[in-house]
Amino acid sequence: MIIPKDGENLIIKSYKHDGTLHRTWEETTVLKSKSDMLIGANDRVVVTESDGRTWRTREPAITYFTTEYWFNIISMIRNDGIYYYCNISSPYTIDGEGIKYIDYDLDIKVFPDMTYKVLDEDEFAQHSKEMDYPDDLKEILYNQLRILETWVQQRKGPFEAEFAERWYEYYLTYS
Repeated sequence: MIIPKDGENLIIKSYKHDGTLHRTWEETTVLKSKSDMLIGANDRVVVTESDGRTWRTREPAITYFTTEYWFNIISMIRNDGIYYYCNISSPYTIDGEGIKYIDYDLDIKVFPDMTYKVLDEDEFAQHSKEMDYPDDLKEILYNQLRILETWVQQRKGPFEAEFAERWYEYYLTYS
């Protein structure tokens, strides 16, 4: 896998299990990259949906990708605190087109007080049937959901105090 340099801008592409493009972020700035992890940042970037609709993010965000776990985490920096949107997904890859992963619908939204809510279980069930997710894959995804919940509860990784603020300050050196 390609290991990008700090400061490099990459596109992010999410796909569905059947290989169809789900969503594209026009760029993220790489803040730290190793063979098993990438931290990036963006602010008010254009996002393109699979149907061609576009929208722009409203706030700075720190993105956390890992090859070890089946999830990625977006820390959104808002005036009233840090919100997190966590996607249960395949481990990321990077190629000449950018950062890529498969989005498996299950999500966790975490609020500034660290309470959280699991989202889109109905969408997961529907896509699981439509795209014929194998049982072993579903077991992996639910196991990863439990690991992610533990990270939130233990304030681990991107959920650590000041993680997002520290990386956002670093991001500003590239802006």
